[in-house]
Amino acid sequence: MKIRLQDGLPYVTASLIYQGQQLSFGNVLLDTGSAGAIFSTDKVLTVGLTYEPDDRVHRIRGVGGAEFIFTKQVDCLAVGDLRVNDFQIEVGAMDYGFDIDGIIGMDFLIQIGAIIDLAKLEMYPASK
Repeated sequence: MKIRLQDGLPYVTASLIYQGQQLSFGNVLLDTGSAGAIFSTDKVLTVGLTYEPDDRVHRIRGVGGAEFIFTKQVDCLAVGDLRVNDFQIEVGAMDYGFDIDGIIGMDFLIQIGAIIDLAKLEMYPASK
């Protein structure tokens, strides 16, 4: 999977499947400093992924501050050919002052056994 640099930060294209509907994101930050994968509430609404009363809500903190998010199980989260089925994502406002669709964090990267090759700007599984 190719990584592209934008303003010095690594971005990838990702997609998720929720209740059989696929949604692609072209502007997803690859962030080894983030524990979880999070996507913008506004972006996931198009596949009907919304907050429901039984969803878990909690507060996350990062360099940009704190926000409330809810968690949701998706059928699949993929970055290129690297995919994890039955994956739990976080959904939040993601009002960070710049346009971003989501963040791929360590939870996904560990599950796929990601190797991030910055010399080649590629990400691939350890088994490659």
